[in-house]
Amino acid sequence: MRTVSVFGLGYVGTVTAACLAKAGHRVVGVDVNPIKVEMMESGHAPVLEPGLNELLAEGRRARRLHATRDPQMAVDQSEISFLCVGTPSSHNGSLDVSAVKRSCEEIGKALRSKKDFHWIVLRSTVLPGTARSLAIPTIEAASGKRSGVDFAVCANPEFLREGCAIADFLSPTVIVLGADDHAHLAPLCELYRESPGQIFETSLGVAEMVKYVCNAFHALKVTFANEIGTVCRQLDVDALAVMKIFMSDTRLNISCAYLTPGFAFGGSCLPKDIRALVSSAKQLDLNLPVLRAIIPSNQAHLELAV
Repeated sequence: MRTVSVFGLGYVGTVTAACLAKAGHRVVGVDVNPIKVEMMESGHAPVLEPGLNELLAEGRRARRLHATRDPQMAVDQSEISFLCVGTPSSHNGSLDVSAVKRSCEEIGKALRSKKDFHWIVLRSTVLPGTARSLAIPTIEAASGKRSGVDFAVCANPEFLREGCAIADFLSPTVIVLGADDHAHLAPLCELYRESPGQIFETSLGVAEMVKYVCNAFHALKVTFANEIGTVCRQLDVDALAVMKIFMSDTRLNISCAYLTPGFAFGGSCLPKDIRALVSSAKQLDLNLPVLRAIIPSNQAHLELAV
């Protein structure tokens, strides 16, 4: 059993706290919002998610789950601190990591008086390099302590979908753990010891980037399917039947084929068929920016390689 503090009682933080408590760990949630803290203390979820109220109530009854507004108390009473604060988009599309920085400052200040080694785990979605350029320097400055000596910063991106987040947490496909020193991942591996998901131990940068790659690919798949559906409707073709056959090929289509970064595609079939599909869409007066961008993107990659 481990003692854990979870900073940020939004969607990710609340689900993380509830599921870790269900797994038998002692968990304290931390948030600046008194309403969220009061709700968790009373066994009620501050966010909407099926089954979450029951999990929180169970954790409270078992006395494994608490909430507080006091970062010092949370750090003192835990070995591992998960950062689950929000990282929204700024007006120009860049990532707003002010809440991450603020939480790192709070944890750093709390570490000043703590003698034991402490783990800080970035669960918030942040761009590669954030742990090294923001989290570690901020904690070191606030605590007067050294990363790798007095504390460790790790990354553990979340892959939770609204509506089935509890199942996603308890029965994940993969668990990604990142640290500059893999020895620092031992307590996190212990946290997830009973999880059925495959655990990947990797670097901070890889762990931070994986979440963006997953989300970008999910968005690409949705857009690709919708653009194919648009063309099919205009050509009076059953889009669902087309995609059913497409998805049945797990050797080339729904597989790891063609997903290794490398050189541009070539040959006769791929360029010719993409151009024909885009030309047909243009004649039908359809706007399909993803399909239209494939050839220019491939050409740009070719020129970059040259």
